[in-house]
Amino acid sequence: MTEQTLTLTPSSIKSYGLSSLPLSEAGELLEEARCAHEKYLIKQQNTDLEKAIECYVDAIKVNPALPEAYYRLASLLLIKGQISVDGALEQCKTALSLEPNNPNAHIYTGYFQCLNGNLEEAEKEFSLAITRSGRNSARPRLFLSKVLLNRIKSNHKSVKDVVKFLYYLFSGSMMIMWDCPSLKMFYKFLANDFSVFSYKALGETFEKMRLFPSALEAYSKGLKKTEQGNLFYQKMGDLSLECNDIDSSLECYERAYELDPTDREVLIKIATINQTYFPERIDKTIDYYNSLLEFGIDLDKIYYELGHLYLKKADKINAVSAFKLATEMNPENPYYNNSLAYAYVKAELYDDAIEYYQQAIKLNPDSEWTSIVCHALGAIYSEIKENYEAAEATFNAGMILDPNNVDIQLSLGDLFMAQNDLDRAIKTYCDAIAIDPLNFLTYAKAGLALWEKDYLEESVVAFHKSIELNPDFEIAQNNLGVVYLDGYGDPKESLEYFKTAININPNYTLAYFNLARAYQAIGDKSRAAEYYQMTMDLNKITEELSEKDIRKRLFELFE
Repeated sequence: MTEQTLTLTPSSIKSYGLSSLPLSEAGELLEEARCAHEKYLIKQQNTDLEKAIECYVDAIKVNPALPEAYYRLASLLLIKGQISVDGALEQCKTALSLEPNNPNAHIYTGYFQCLNGNLEEAEKEFSLAITRSGRNSARPRLFLSKVLLNRIKSNHKSVKDVVKFLYYLFSGSMMIMWDCPSLKMFYKFLANDFSVFSYKALGETFEKMRLFPSALEAYSKGLKKTEQGNLFYQKMGDLSLECNDIDSSLECYERAYELDPTDREVLIKIATINQTYFPERIDKTIDYYNSLLEFGIDLDKIYYELGHLYLKKADKINAVSAFKLATEMNPENPYYNNSLAYAYVKAELYDDAIEYYQQAIKLNPDSEWTSIVCHALGAIYSEIKENYEAAEATFNAGMILDPNNVDIQLSLGDLFMAQNDLDRAIKTYCDAIAIDPLNFLTYAKAGLALWEKDYLEESVVAFHKSIELNPDFEIAQNNLGVVYLDGYGDPKESLEYFKTAININPNYTLAYFNLARAYQAIGDKSRAAEYYQMTMDLNKITEELSEKDIRKRLFELFE
């Protein structure tokens, strides 16, 4: 651990020539440090902690012979994690070398010895503090009683220890009435807590009454009167979020976080708002989640969220890494396994994807959800691995889990189509129609299978139904035109469907090609040539068709 040390020996202090130092400036800095330290103890806000540390350091730089600055600075640096307990004890040692009879230096030394597990040394320091404090020895007495209680609890008790514990506990409790610093702090704690409670309760009452402007005003006054920024900014942020004022809510949470960067709950709110409402700030959101990792709590959940953020950035490597870390921390979580599999698919690492999809299916937290995972795994078997047997088995497993999953039935029908098993394809598409008779895609796929089977009338009915359910589905429009053109030999009837498909999607290359064929069949060579040329131009971008075939048909017009 990196330690910030300001330890000075008495001999090194002499070399500074203390008689020439500006003591008044050091006193002002020390008083400023005390005030900030006091505020931090009451409000627990990081800004006060930073200011107190800065002022104590500056005070020591101006006058290295200030014992109070050393032990107080040590306590704050320890809280911040910048020094170890041993480092804090070194600071107290310096303070005692400057003023051996300083009771507070002995109290802090005893406290740090307790943290180090040296109870005997702690007892000595508290005893010295009691001797040097006189009637203001309430605090060291109570600290000493706590040390004795720990000894009693550790089964090293004796009658003497019990008597001593009771003596120091009761005497310390009684003498607290003469301990002015403790009474002063207690009063400030009490006054601040009462103000915080009052404004917080008033605001929450207005919130329950749905008087949101009044609640906001109460929280704003609480912020000004108590300077308890972290709390009241959070309350104002929660209220703004409830009123759907996202920008104000985020601003309040960010201010609360500035005041106390150790507040994990506020950081979670900031990250969640950015992720939900500001997708364009994805890098900033990732930074917030990375900051959350430093708390060491719910790491698997944070890595899971980071994985999704990296996927949105198309950062496949980091997405895989994040999901993998989440899965390693919680291997029995099906959602982590599924997301890791999906990230592997994006990275085109299909064997790894299959492994984690299988694990997610095995865990099976919910039948409908697992059916969707089966669909994804079956698609890899079908489209990537061309393992039709495994794909069919996976799709069937998904349909057993959720018989109402139309999408998986359509994929199973597509699988049969790829194998030219038209009868099974038609049956599967019809089963899908029975489940969801308002799904335009099922009719379009059934129409294509019926067309391939030469069931022209049934095919026309299916395509017309698909268009009826969704007139803007350009593929059904185009395919219905093909049935009329190539099935019934009626190019004039087909024209309107090809034109509609092009109106819906002006970049639909195949529809231009089919429209050119229809005009060619009618005998309108000029229009046919025009649309063949448009097909060639579009095909350079879409690459849907063979350019050689298009050119051949274009040249045939003028032979």
